[in-house]
Amino acid sequence: MATVVSGTAEMIGGMDPVLYPGAFVFCTVRDADRAAIALPLALASFREDEGLSLLLTVEQAAQMGLSQDGPMRRITLNVYSSLGGVGLTAAVSAALTERGIACNMIAATMHDHVFVPIDQADEALNALRALQASAQGA
Repeated sequence: MATVVSGTAEMIGGMDPVLYPGAFVFCTVRDADRAAIALPLALASFREDEGLSLLLTVEQAAQMGLSQDGPMRRITLNVYSSLGGVGLTAAVSAALTERGIACNMIAATMHDHVFVPIDQADEALNALRALQASAQGA
């Protein structure tokens, strides 16, 4: 198992971002029956006051008749960052902000995942690789 990293420079320097294939959308499902069908398909979920927020592939959302607005690509940061680590999300967000790229971050137990607009995914990946290189002193 990989070592957990918690220092800001260590997290940024070791993030090794990877762009995954596929397109995803964030959707809200309010109907309990529909939510029961969609939840097992979701890459991620979060229960909000307005309903169940799900992260689905564009295809899954279309099959369920859900919104497909703002399709995004997934970039995984392959550093095993501590959930108590400070600075990784801020640094990633700042690097993408400098290039005018919106991002939605999901911190999971093992890795952080960045969702960016499809048409800016390659530019986002390049920005994150540059950020990593700068943290490594390259």
